[in-house]
Amino acid sequence: MRRRECEEHGPHDRSVAPEVARSWLLVPGHSPDLFDAAAHSPADAVVLDLEDAVPAGIKPAARNDVVEWLCGGGHAWVRINDATTPFWADDLASLSVVPGLRGVMLAKAESGNQVEATADALASGTRILVLIESATGLEAVPEIARAEGTFRLVFGSGDFRRDTGMSDARIALAYARSRLVITSRAARLPGPIDGPTLSDDPDVLTREAELTRSMGMTGKLCMTAERASYANTAMAPNSAEMDWAEGVIDRVGADGRNVRDGSDLPNLAKAKRITELARMFGIGRSR
Repeated sequence: MRRRECEEHGPHDRSVAPEVARSWLLVPGHSPDLFDAAAHSPADAVVLDLEDAVPAGIKPAARNDVVEWLCGGGHAWVRINDATTPFWADDLASLSVVPGLRGVMLAKAESGNQVEATADALASGTRILVLIESATGLEAVPEIARAEGTFRLVFGSGDFRRDTGMSDARIALAYARSRLVITSRAARLPGPIDGPTLSDDPDVLTREAELTRSMGMTGKLCMTAERASYANTAMAPNSAEMDWAEGVIDRVGADGRNVRDGSDLPNLAKAKRITELARMFGIGRSR
C-alpha cells in the first residue's frame, strides 16, 4: 500500500499514555484476524509481532498484513526482528512511512548502536521499546538505555533464561529485573516492562503481576487479552493506596503548606503520583 493511500485513513487511539502503559499485548503478525480484537481488548498497548511469533518463510506476508492494517486505520506498536537478521532492514523500510505506527519494539538488542541504527531508519522521533534478552544485552543495558531513540526497556525473560540457563524462579531473575529498573531510573526512562506469564491460572497471573510491580517494573508483556487485566490491576493504585494518598494530600495540602516534618514532602510527592496514575488509568476520583 502506498503512503498516500495510508494517509487517507485515520488511526485508532488508545487512552493510556505509553509511558505508563501496564499491559502490552503481543499479537502474531501473521494473524490479521486477531488485530481488531486486540485493539478493542483491555490491554493498554498492542504490539503486532513480526519476530518470534512468525516463521521465517512467512515474514514478508506477515509484514504486509501488519502494514495494511496500520494503513487502514489501525494503531499499534510493532515488534521488529533483531538487527543481526536480514529481516530487520525490511521491517524498517516497510514501517518507516506508516502513520498508524505507535513505535517499534526492537528484539534481542545488545548494543546502543543497534538502537541508534534503528532510530535512523525510522521517522524522526519514533519511539523504540528495547528488548533485553541475553547476558550480553544486560551487560550493555546502560549504553542501550542512553541510546538515541530508546523509550522503555523490556525484559525478554524467556530468551534470557535460555541464554543464561537460569530458571524462572524469582530469586534467579531478581538481578536482571533490578538492573533494568535501576538503569531505567538512572537514564530517566519510564519504568521497564517485564516478560510475559505463560499461564492462564488466575493465582499465577496475579502472583507474577504483583512480583513485577514489587521489583519496580511498571509494565508487562501479555500473550493473551485475558491476561492483560491482571497486569492492569496489579500495576494500578488500589483502593487502600488511593485512600492513603488522598489522606496525605488533605493533611499536608496539595501545595505542602501544612508540612510538619521531613517525611511529609516525600509522602506528598508519592501521594500525588498515586492520584495522577489513578487519573491516567481512569480509576477512583481525580483531584
